[in-house]
Amino acid sequence: MIDRRTFSAAAVAAPAAGLLAATPASAAPHTPAAHAPAPSATPPATPAPRARNVVLVHGAYTDGSSWTEVIKRLQAKGFTVTSVQNPLSSVAADVDATRRVLDLQDGPTVLAAHSYGGVVISQAGDHPAVTSLVYVAARAPEAGEDYGALAARFPTPPASAGLVFRDGFGQLTEEAFLDDFANGVDQDTARALYVVQGRIAQDLFATRTTAAAWRDKPSWYAVSKRDRTASPDLQRFVAQRMGARTVELDSGHLSLVTHPREITDLIVSAAGH
Repeated sequence: MIDRRTFSAAAVAAPAAGLLAATPASAAPHTPAAHAPAPSATPPATPAPRARNVVLVHGAYTDGSSWTEVIKRLQAKGFTVTSVQNPLSSVAADVDATRRVLDLQDGPTVLAAHSYGGVVISQAGDHPAVTSLVYVAARAPEAGEDYGALAARFPTPPASAGLVFRDGFGQLTEEAFLDDFANGVDQDTARALYVVQGRIAQDLFATRTTAAAWRDKPSWYAVSKRDRTASPDLQRFVAQRMGARTVELDSGHLSLVTHPREITDLIVSAAGH
């Protein structure tokens, strides 16, 4: 379930009524771990123009099919949706793949990402078609930031122990994927997602971005409270830092799979509907 707080912002319209709660992250009562740095909050940008296009960016260990349930709901609401297929061979390659899709959009576009995909949209989100950003349990680096060093100041999630590399590329073990990455996902779906897991380049997480699109674009964030892949406190930290309108879900890392209605509603809100 989403936190009981309610959206005070006018950005939540009737199509997003399924959201039980959302607040600017700066109003959230949760405090990051005591050893974590205090975020320098960025005031939320002005409301985004209404958008009918949505571009979705998957994270590491998945592919574009992870957005399937969200895609179906967005299409039912009349949105034009494209799910990027990241090669995961480098941040630059993933940004290029996303920019190519953005070049095809015919108007204002919401750019949404899950997990590592937040790195990609933070860099590619400066594209002129993008009017708002949505982060789902996602990384949100500052330009030039050592995100690994930032993450090290928060509790280490258990999924990290299951990342195994071979010949320069890595993936999660089946145990880590099912128990930690896909916790809360039904076993049949989790096993299918494991089969299509993307292998990531060994230096993928070490690459620093040169832009932080959330500095200039209105942003939304979905925190996963039961996440075993990305620290929930780290998620709250970056959401507050970017001044994002934030919801908290009683979900593991794959909230886009287990809570597609809530994620859809968040994207609809970011689209100005």
